[in-house]
Amino acid sequence: MGLMDNMKAKLGPARDKVSDLARQHGGKVQHGIDKAAKAVDERTKHKYSDKIQAGTGKAKHAVDRLAHKEGHGPEKAGGHPTTPTRPTPPEGPPPAS
Repeated sequence: MGLMDNMKAKLGPARDKVSDLARQHGGKVQHGIDKAAKAVDERTKHKYSDKIQAGTGKAKHAVDRLAHKEGHGPEKAGGHPTTPTRPTPPEGPPPAS
């Protein structure tokens, strides 16, 4: 058995526990994420609102993935999760070197 197989075997129960907790308390976690985002946004005087919203969305998505991992997605089939698409860079002149 390789190192990765040993790690997966040892971390499997922890992942299951986190998944159960995300299922049971997902609403509370997401409320906490919103509350923290609002506090940070206010303390930074809304200077980083777009970045805060993006991070909040990613955190909520991660909680959702943990809560709904049973039977969904490539993780259950032994594959890797798909990589989200990245926005295309704006067209224009290449950066100066």
